[in-house]
Amino acid sequence: MLDYLKGLKRPEEEAPVPGTESIEPRGLKITKANLLKWLFFLLVILYMLSSYFRVPILTRLGQFLVVAHEPQKSDLIVCLAGGNIERGLATADLYREGLAPSVFLTDEELPDGYALLKERGLHYPENIDLLVMVLRGLGVPEAAVLRSPRRVTSTYDEALSVKGLIERHGYDSIILVTSPTHSRRAWMIFKRVLREEGCRIFMVPTPYSGFHPGDWWEKREYTRQVVLEYQKIFFFLLHNWTSS
Repeated sequence: MLDYLKGLKRPEEEAPVPGTESIEPRGLKITKANLLKWLFFLLVILYMLSSYFRVPILTRLGQFLVVAHEPQKSDLIVCLAGGNIERGLATADLYREGLAPSVFLTDEELPDGYALLKERGLHYPENIDLLVMVLRGLGVPEAAVLRSPRRVTSTYDEALSVKGLIERHGYDSIILVTSPTHSRRAWMIFKRVLREEGCRIFMVPTPYSGFHPGDWWEKREYTRQVVLEYQKIFFFLLHNWTSS
């Protein structure tokens, strides 16, 4: 009888009923080794993704900067300052095709030391003079070339000069010639400045540029242009947002 009683379990010694045990969360133990392991894994995944999608992403970034329209007969061709040769060639093509009777050029600010050279009797041609020379050599007579009445320091200044010309002459349409990487920002600026003029704008990025959306990152010159253009577009949008 005693042996029988000893074999019996007391109530507190009985096995717990399944499902009644208290469940306490066990903390995830993060060690330095585990953290480094996951960080390395994440870097490998990011590297694989960037390697696989690198070309499509960079190509899209290049394509976004280029705005191109089919040019139509207009009142004026506007050749934006800079890139005299590539932009001059495209401007001359448009003029010879009879798409506009006149070409408008803007005067840039003179470089440092220019006045000193002039005082010493040295003639150093300005960019606008060089561009006029290029256009004349390509069949655009000087009589068809209009110059801005003031010097400009930015694309925004150029747009203001064109706006004044439109107001004086009542132009309804213009063809805007520039470099491919500059065409998006120029399009944005001119649309904003001329939004109340009712003037149609046809963007023509010069085909004589060596820029191609599919490989621009392989050439330092175009890499620099793309980076700068995105910076300038960002600040243009930021300025418009803060001033609206």
